[in-house]
Amino acid sequence: MLESNLEELAFRESPAPQIITQNRTILRCNKAFATLFGYQVQDLEGELILKLYPSSADYYQIGERCLRALSTMTTYEDERFMQHSDRQIFWARARGVTLTPEEPFSLMIWSFERIHHNQTKTADLTRREQEISGYIVNGLTCKETAQVLGISHRTVEVHRARLMKKLGAKNTAELVSKIVMVTTPEH
Repeated sequence: MLESNLEELAFRESPAPQIITQNRTILRCNKAFATLFGYQVQDLEGELILKLYPSSADYYQIGERCLRALSTMTTYEDERFMQHSDRQIFWARARGVTLTPEEPFSLMIWSFERIHHNQTKTADLTRREQEISGYIVNGLTCKETAQVLGISHRTVEVHRARLMKKLGAKNTAELVSKIVMVTTPEH
């Protein structure tokens, strides 16, 4: 009995944000996971993980990519945008393992971590483009972004223009949508 209590304690109090999902519904999550997304544990358990994505399109696209990868292996990892309870969008690294390879989404264990802009290169964007894209999806203008970063607004405009060209966006709404959809191919 002591062993099962220790396992429960280890999961609940682990500093690594973790969840257990069944068909993309959160069965269990630990305190670190709830804190990462700005919720209480009870607010997330029983919810579709869709609740934590900035868009349903992103949720479905990542789900399809994950399912394809899990058809040949039992683990999956990517970098993606996720959404905090305060609606702020942030880069996250997700790592999952299926416990049911014949039906990958039936039972999975996941860990998540917030990615800071200087730690990774994602989707062929430079570090500065990644950093600026985070401000764009959160609704900051070029001038506001420049002020936060302590750089010229013209520099931000140049990076924004490069992002638009790289992602094939014609306007800000399309740029935000395309930034949110950008993820790294599975590892």
